[in-house]
Amino acid sequence: MFTGIIESVGEVADMVKEGSNCHFEIRSTLAPDLKVDQSISHNGVCLTVTEVTGETYWVTAINETLQRSNLGRLQKGSPVNLERCMSAQGRFDGHIVQGHVDQTGVCHKITEEAGSWLFEFMYEPAAQDYLTVEKGSITVNGVSLTCFHAHDNGFTVAIIPYTFQHTNFHQLQEGDLVNLEFDIIGKYISRILSRQSFGKL
Repeated sequence: MFTGIIESVGEVADMVKEGSNCHFEIRSTLAPDLKVDQSISHNGVCLTVTEVTGETYWVTAINETLQRSNLGRLQKGSPVNLERCMSAQGRFDGHIVQGHVDQTGVCHKITEEAGSWLFEFMYEPAAQDYLTVEKGSITVNGVSLTCFHAHDNGFTVAIIPYTFQHTNFHQLQEGDLVNLEFDIIGKYISRILSRQSFGKL
């Protein structure tokens, strides 16, 4: 489990295709503290550390993950938002994040506003009918954010200078693909209501 508070921005040092899978070597200041079998979020995708080699470590993404997230578009040198799983004695500074990307979205518009930035994202309504709600939580590339101007296929978030500089938001451009994880509480409520409407409860 994660909270959406990015610890570090890593860099793709190498990529190796093996069948439909892809092995990623990530260069990060977190690497010396990692162990094999640890879970770590990459742009919001939970992956397992398979090898640690000094200042880098390796993870593997299966084809399903590559297709459902923006990891399939990573290249050598790409920046990646990183967060280790929450420790038992940690604080919920963000919100409950599973590291399971629901779908991708597109950065539709970026507006600078007196030292902060507004990012507008668009997405295709999913079959599960996941929605953003005004002032609700959303995870974008692993970053816990509060959305506003929420509608059926889009929302806006405000990015402060610290978040802009310490995540890969400062390299996002209009048209870029991002990973979205909707609020788990909202997903449970949506599921319960859909079952009620079909008389399954």
